[in-house]
Amino acid sequence: MTDIDPGNDLWERFISGSSSAFSELYDAYTDVLYKFGMRYSADSDLVKDCIHDLFIDLHSYRGSLAKEVNVKFYLLKSFRRKLHAAHRKSSLLNFNSWQAEETFGINAFAFSAEHEIIVDEKQREMLDHLALEINQLPERQREILYLRFNQDLDYEEIASMMQISVPTCRTFIYRALKQLRGKLEFSSIALFLYWV
Repeated sequence: MTDIDPGNDLWERFISGSSSAFSELYDAYTDVLYKFGMRYSADSDLVKDCIHDLFIDLHSYRGSLAKEVNVKFYLLKSFRRKLHAAHRKSSLLNFNSWQAEETFGINAFAFSAEHEIIVDEKQREMLDHLALEINQLPERQREILYLRFNQDLDYEEIASMMQISVPTCRTFIYRALKQLRGKLEFSSIALFLYWV
């Protein structure tokens, strides 16, 4: 597991009952959770509702929460579970679809607008090509790459979040990077590791 993140003092004050710590925790992680959620759903309102529900649950159960946690990982894992449940519930109530349960997974990879502003034409072409190749990876490999290189989660945390073994997690990343290396120049891979 990664080191305990800097939010741990804040977390301890929060579970000890501090109202200001709850507000600080909300302010510190809302944007992270929103960006994370938008990787899984295009429904902004659903993502915001799940963030709201997550913080209501945290407030309600703060007395029984563990003190020693990696706060970011804990919030991402809890939020992903809540988002998945909301997606499943939404799918069941979608009468326009013949499928009772749609799959839940990460959206197609794309570089953000700010990335597009600061890179030159050649880098933009490399990023477009890179995004195209990443989007051809199986969904679980894309999700694991996102969690590893964008959210800085370690193998144990990713395995826990995705309910797979650590060796399986390592294998997914190894295969994804190997596949990308086979199709892209080294500079594209380096650019990917820099930008994500």
